[in-house]
Amino acid sequence: MAQVLEFKLPDLGEGLTGAEIVRWLVEVGEVVAVDQPVVEVETAKAMVDVPCPYGGVVTARFGEEGAEVPVGAPLITVAVGGPADGEGRPEGETPSAADGSRADDSRADGSRAAGSRPKDPPSTGSGNVLVGYGTSEAPARRRRVRPGRPAPSAPATPAASATSTASAMPTASATATANGRAAAEGEAAAAARRARTDAGAVDGPVPVISPLVRRLARQHGLDLREMSGSGPEGLILRADVEYALRAAGTQSGKDKDKERTPPPTTEPHPHAPQIPAPPQTPAPAQGQAQAPAQAQTQAPAYTPAVGVPTAPESTRVPLKGIRGVMADKLSRSRTEIPDATCWVDADATELMRARDAMRRFAEDRPQSPAAGGPKISVLALLARICTAALARFPELNSSVDMTAREVVQHGAVHLGFAAQTERGLVVPVVRDAHTRNAESLTAEFARLTEAARTGTLSPAELTGGTFTLNNYGVFGVDGSTPIINHPEAAMLGVGRIVPKPWVHEGELAVRQVVQLSLTFDHRVCDGGTAGGFLRYVADCVEQPAVLLRTL
Repeated sequence: MAQVLEFKLPDLGEGLTGAEIVRWLVEVGEVVAVDQPVVEVETAKAMVDVPCPYGGVVTARFGEEGAEVPVGAPLITVAVGGPADGEGRPEGETPSAADGSRADDSRADGSRAAGSRPKDPPSTGSGNVLVGYGTSEAPARRRRVRPGRPAPSAPATPAASATSTASAMPTASATATANGRAAAEGEAAAAARRARTDAGAVDGPVPVISPLVRRLARQHGLDLREMSGSGPEGLILRADVEYALRAAGTQSGKDKDKERTPPPTTEPHPHAPQIPAPPQTPAPAQGQAQAPAQAQTQAPAYTPAVGVPTAPESTRVPLKGIRGVMADKLSRSRTEIPDATCWVDADATELMRARDAMRRFAEDRPQSPAAGGPKISVLALLARICTAALARFPELNSSVDMTAREVVQHGAVHLGFAAQTERGLVVPVVRDAHTRNAESLTAEFARLTEAARTGTLSPAELTGGTFTLNNYGVFGVDGSTPIINHPEAAMLGVGRIVPKPWVHEGELAVRQVVQLSLTFDHRVCDGGTAGGFLRYVADCVEQPAVLLRTL
């Protein structure tokens, strides 16, 4: 006999509590192997293919594409082992009496031999497939409710038995008795259905798999126990709930139209004599219905004039995935961190000339060993300046542990940088940025940016940062007061580099000017430390040769 095992969404690590189903990789009835990916999910960190630790036939899938699934919720069920009971029998064929007797004998033999068989079947699996997930024990088998199953027939009454055995009665009496018996059986069957419905409303499971269907019904006040599904084995689908909502809306609209339609009136002639109004009818007695009178006196609904545009309806966008995690993280940063911001304008003309000189050198002397590697980016030069500044002001490369009431200064610089993608804002982390040169930083920035755009960043590449560099100048803006990436202590913001009038060597000239802003946690340092850090960064931007003192 096949054993049906349930595979639940495992803990994907990094404190994640759930994931969104992006794409199913298997269908119901498909044979899967051990550790074969069965579903592609999107977490707050990255896209992940989830492998199944069981090998067998997929019997059910839980959740539709786009549904949010919490950790520990079932994903699929897999039939492991031989064919289950009833498989291999032609559709519509029922077991014969001989088969039933053999089944009874088998069950009797099985009950007698129960003591010699192991109580629990051995579990099969691949071990710890993902973080926090094990397959050492098999979960209990789940059964889906079948609302279309016929109700058990009511037991025959003594009167019905006596009527059925009396074969010598006249034809009219037999016909009446048969009709009465049919009516009694119909009432008994209806009572059994009602009893079964009542029992199912209290204890029986609702034939719904998708959490979206449950949430949609809950938001509109629909009772799923009163609905019949159109899916396999009576499964209630999203289309069933939407159809019920449309039907309820149509009926509600008809009722409102009936209430709002005023009684037919005739326009009086201007020269017709005025007819006195009829006396008012007395108020109905207590307990009588007043709905018709209220419907007649109710004002008609407002109808906008023809050609006047109606206001668009509001839409709700769920905070989920990366956007949901960023919302929680930014809210926590604003709540816990007492941040302050300082900024300064810097002349970046010499920095841009140094970058152009590196590019021209690589083009003019490609055979030189110093010309190899990718073109140096401005972000890599700014990152190299940041690591040099953090070496002088290590207070800003830290975090606050409020539990121990300590400031933790980190020895290594794991530099995060903001990257805007189609999935939202992400902050990849360059590990050990203080040990990299401009070429290495350029290559790592390019690799992480491409991985962020394709959604292939791993959770390790999105966590563990100690300082963040935010280049919002790519959006064409000059300045900003960025929010610190919790639990870090500071973030450097860089605006666009644009030509501006600038006093250079005592004369007014057009120079390449950039605005730098530093947002810092006031718990880790005072304004003097933050100002010194920002001034050092501005000096390196204006005179890149300053970096030669620390290389």
